[in-house]
Amino acid sequence: MNSHHPNIAMGPQHLTGQPPVVRFHHSKILALFRALDSALIVLLLWAALHFVGVEWTNLHTAFAISAVITFGFFAETNEVYYLWRGHSMLKLSLQLFLAWFATSIFLIFAALLVYSVNEPGFLGISLWLVATPVATITMHVGRRLLLAKLRAKPSEPRRVAIVGANELGLRVINSMGNMPWLGYKIMGFYDDRSPDNDVGRRLVGQNIDVKGGLDQLYADAHDGKLDIVFITLPMRAELRMHSVINRLADTTVSPYLIPDVFNFDLLHSRLTCLQGIPALSIYDSPLVDNGWAKRLEDLVLGSLMLLGLSIPMLIIAAGVKLTSKGPVFFKQTRYGLGGDPIKVWKFRSMSVCEDGPNVAQATRSDPRVTPFGNFLRRTSLDELPQLFNVISGSMSLVGPRPHAVAHNEYYRGQIKGYMLRHKVKPGITGLAQVNGFRGETETLDKMSGRIAYDLEYIRHWSVLLDLKILWQTIFKGFVGQQAY
Repeated sequence: MNSHHPNIAMGPQHLTGQPPVVRFHHSKILALFRALDSALIVLLLWAALHFVGVEWTNLHTAFAISAVITFGFFAETNEVYYLWRGHSMLKLSLQLFLAWFATSIFLIFAALLVYSVNEPGFLGISLWLVATPVATITMHVGRRLLLAKLRAKPSEPRRVAIVGANELGLRVINSMGNMPWLGYKIMGFYDDRSPDNDVGRRLVGQNIDVKGGLDQLYADAHDGKLDIVFITLPMRAELRMHSVINRLADTTVSPYLIPDVFNFDLLHSRLTCLQGIPALSIYDSPLVDNGWAKRLEDLVLGSLMLLGLSIPMLIIAAGVKLTSKGPVFFKQTRYGLGGDPIKVWKFRSMSVCEDGPNVAQATRSDPRVTPFGNFLRRTSLDELPQLFNVISGSMSLVGPRPHAVAHNEYYRGQIKGYMLRHKVKPGITGLAQVNGFRGETETLDKMSGRIAYDLEYIRHWSVLLDLKILWQTIFKGFVGQQAY
């Protein structure tokens, strides 16, 4: 007698009526160290005050609470407690230091409000500010070294296989090699595609250890030789991936699917989750999460620059007025954040003030440029009024240089991804400018080179990168053969 048994375990139906969700992995160890960091901050403050002979008061309780909250905020911003980030030890140490450095700026100003610099209390706070990053970095590095040692035992490592001997699979293996504390042991690649038929998809050489095809994978998984399988096949191989996952359901290994999203030209991509639905942004802006840091940087540094350059700007303004007829300032319409039009300020360097649908780029020995304007353009001093744009919020100190609207409309149809440069505010200087792409872009190749640097800046934006570009601008960005 035959009976029908529905496959409720592997079928699309769910007994609870709830759709499947994807959960983010959270490390219990990192959650513990988040709490230990807070405790260490308070303990070190008590120890520093005890060392200089100062009793604990409610004021110091306020200092401790403020430090814990502020450090927690900056540590979260720097993704210190995110296991998936896979920071190297050096990068992790730098992230911890930067988080505490930002906290210290706030705390040192608070300490100066209640102590004079020669008081024991201020000395205790200073010792605390110096000792804390040393202690936290030591604790986190020690955690990684201990985990790497414990997980390096023969019985402990999780045996990992990679399905897909391709660039993505090789990148996965290299990432694991940089994170020994994860306790992974690489068993090799499994791929039944012939390298002779499709060398673009199947790698050869480069220490590619292919153990066999997919049948060998199933056999090794069934025999208990593997614990984890990472599937890095191309996204177009959907049916093959389904087949691999279904066959592995007859084993106890844990398969992980790694979609090859790197085939897209990712721009500051972010992974997020909508009620258990994973979503990956392709063209995102770094300002989505860090706009406040960028704005604070612009306000603080921009105000200091405007204050320090006020007298030179007054002298330049007088020079423009005395050497040619017309206004001191020239305002031209450019595209700003999101492609919205803004008015960009400059010292007038030409005998004309063109701002319309047809604007010609300045060329070498351009007859429109005044003699004094020629000096301003060669030294980039004509750009200084854009500090007003920075303070008002329409521009940043660092970012892609704004182009005239007429140029934007032309090049957006010529260069792929051109408009993506408007994912951030335009800047007075930028990565392209300190790498030689400034001034006239008379060929499509030159403009393409500038856009490539602009997109690279957005892709890897950080406050540290901004500071590096500002420093390089002092030596590379003001003068050059392309400045005219």
